Amino acid sequence: MIKIVTVIGARPQIIKAAAITRVFRQQYAGQIEEIMVHTGQHYDQNMSQVFFDELEIPQEHYNLQVGSGSHAKQTAAIMVALEEVLLKEKPDYLLLYGDTNSTLAGAVVAAKMFIPIIHIEAGVRAENKTNPEELNRIVCDHYASLLFYYTDSALVYLKKEGFPLDNKAPFHINNPGVFLCGDIMYDNSLYFREKANRVSTTIASLGLTDKPFALATAHRDINTDKPERLLGLVQGFDAISKAFDLDFIIPLHPRTTKLLQSAENAEANAVLQANPKLHCIGPASYLDMVALESGATLILTDSGGVQREAYFFEKPCIILNEETPWPELLEHGSTLLGSTQPEQLLACAEQLMAVKDSLHYPPIFGDGKAAEFIVATIMESHG
Repeated sequence: MIKIVTVIGARPQIIKAAAITRVFRQQYAGQIEEIMVHTGQHYDQNMSQVFFDELEIPQEHYNLQVGSGSHAKQTAAIMVALEEVLLKEKPDYLLLYGDTNSTLAGAVVAAKMFIPIIHIEAGVRAENKTNPEELNRIVCDHYASLLFYYTDSALVYLKKEGFPLDNKAPFHINNPGVFLCGDIMYDNSLYFREKANRVSTTIASLGLTDKPFALATAHRDINTDKPERLLGLVQGFDAISKAFDLDFIIPLHPRTTKLLQSAENAEANAVLQANPKLHCIGPASYLDMVALESGATLILTDSGGVQREAYFFEKPCIILNEETPWPELLEHGSTLLGSTQPEQLLACAEQLMAVKDSLHYPPIFGDGKAAEFIVATIMESHG
């Protein structure tokens, strides 16, 4: 029996964990014991618990309840609490997803306890070390024993950073195994799409059934914490809405909602209130997001996950940033870098809307069976 401690903390990690946990339960029951540790990095009911309920994930064994805080405080709190869990559980592996503070904390603690690390979503780089997630990704990759990367662009960065690609088992921190697996988010999108469209009521509740709409999300600090950037985004949504007579559905992170109520963001809030086609709603559950993504005419986002999901569902997408850790999205004309300037956002929308029916979406994120490959590789590597 292999014991694996899985660390999750933010909603994208919960979604990713659903794919792997599903394979553990359905194909390797009695062979793999998974201990789920929720750090509490996302602790709002709508940002966490609803995902467990919808995605059929067993309740976590431990919740570290670290909550919010500065990067240092949050990471340190996770490290202290997680060490106690690992001392008690003595796992064969620690499994980490993505690039959050939970990922960084888990990598540091496990590496110093000589627990092999499995990193899913390895090799993602934006080539910007002022981005906190970039630092987390790099550290986790270099501490991992098994690295699973999604796309060819990730392999380029792993090669550049000196990872050998021909290592043989047994794999460990000084002899890591590097594997192309495809995107587990694609697995989930395929698995949950029919259910999402059946049970989600968000589109209907807004009176937008059979009407075209855009989906917009913005949660990154660089966009929400700077009033001029947040205003630019809102003005861009407003301009696109008016230019194409297009409704917008805008799920708001609780923190963004709070920021919009502040005096320094009064102008942005006024723009939202003045246009009845800009529909701000609370955080969307995973199934709601899948329904919104699969139904949207256009998607605008600063989320790496939503960027990819737009591609999975063959939707034109504007990235609300000057960079993306997924450069392959930009190669086929369906995804554009849009920044936060309203004029540029409108120009991107005009470009995409003019060609949206002729865009192509080659299968660059695998075959939808990434989780099966990952778990089979773990079993084979363990011997």
